[in-house]
Amino acid sequence: MKKLSRYRRHRMAAPALFIIALITVGTGFGIASALPNAQSTTATSQSTLIAEGKQIFARGCSSCHGLNAEGGSIAPSLIGVGAASVDFQVGTGRMPMADMSQQAMRKKPVYNAEQIAALAAYVASTAPGPATVDGANLNYERDGNTAQGGALFRTNCAMCHNFAGQGGALTNGKYAPTLMGVDPQYIYEAMITGPQSMPKFSDKTLTPTEKLSIIKWLKAAQNEPNLGGGSLGRVGPVTEGLLAWVFGLGLLIGIAVWLASKAR
Repeated sequence: MKKLSRYRRHRMAAPALFIIALITVGTGFGIASALPNAQSTTATSQSTLIAEGKQIFARGCSSCHGLNAEGGSIAPSLIGVGAASVDFQVGTGRMPMADMSQQAMRKKPVYNAEQIAALAAYVASTAPGPATVDGANLNYERDGNTAQGGALFRTNCAMCHNFAGQGGALTNGKYAPTLMGVDPQYIYEAMITGPQSMPKFSDKTLTPTEKLSIIKWLKAAQNEPNLGGGSLGRVGPVTEGLLAWVFGLGLLIGIAVWLASKAR
């Protein structure tokens, strides 16, 4: 204590304490002001993204979906569909469409990833909806269960997409596309947005873990080897029956012709 008291009486003690106080106050002020600045920067960046998305929407989407995404005579409203719907439809090339009378088909995307993100941000700003899914965070290998996913798929999806996920025909010329080779991000977004004829699967209908289990089963089915020979497209008994009918009937006709020629 005597040693400390001696330092307090030193002629440089007061200036040193003053400098330390200034440094402490300045550091505290800098930390306090950094948080609002970071939030302001984030808000500005989001506003810029939305503005860019609005411009892209006006050029490529408004002719069908309306100037304010309110919909039109040939295209539905996009208010409230969320960023996930835009990411799925535009990211898979289904939108924009050249002919709205047909079912949207998967093709090469028209816009790049940055433009798709801007479009999604703009549509999401019109009303709340499902957010875009980050494919990097869909750890279906860790969180999913293959057996559970197969059971859920057969219960909820097989009637349209085929028991092996190969796709199938629907009414009025529509069809359920194959799920083989589809990115997990788009499979998940399809389940939460319900594109075209597909129903929405909310978290109350299928929990996030159950959705991951379905994805895990689909990827397992996609990579499953064909130990019994040719897969024949895995589209079920139609292909197998056609093959048996063509080759089986052909064989029977050949035998009949051979027997008839021998009988002469």
